Amino acid sequence: MQIQISSDKNISMHNKLSNLIESDLHRILNRFKHQLTRVEVHLSDENGDKSGAQDKRCRLEVRHKHHQALAVTNDSSDIPTAVTGAAAKMQRLLVSTFGRIEDKNRALTTRTSGQGQNLVLKPEAI
Repeated sequence: MQIQISSDKNISMHNKLSNLIESDLHRILNRFKHQLTRVEVHLSDENGDKSGAQDKRCRLEVRHKHHQALAVTNDSSDIPTAVTGAAAKMQRLLVSTFGRIEDKNRALTTRTSGQGQNLVLKPEAI
């Protein structure tokens, strides 16, 4: 899983912040690391030089190997909190999106009963 971080002119990127963001994303999105090819992090300061609550924005976009890209946005008063919030939103989106696919595939798999018989599980008819 490759992580690309970009920021607007109002946010100064440095190694400490970059490492903090990468470690946070690895920790939160670790479950999906083999399914994701790239995570793009876009950081911006919506008010520029002025201060204000909720003026830092983190937009996360993930690229999945076999599916379209997914994106989420989170606003906060500081960059680390905005990134953590966006990563948590992305984790929930990935779980709900790919969890449904896994459940569907799991329901169609063949399983063996205790007596060695093959059981084919099919989705229930509505």
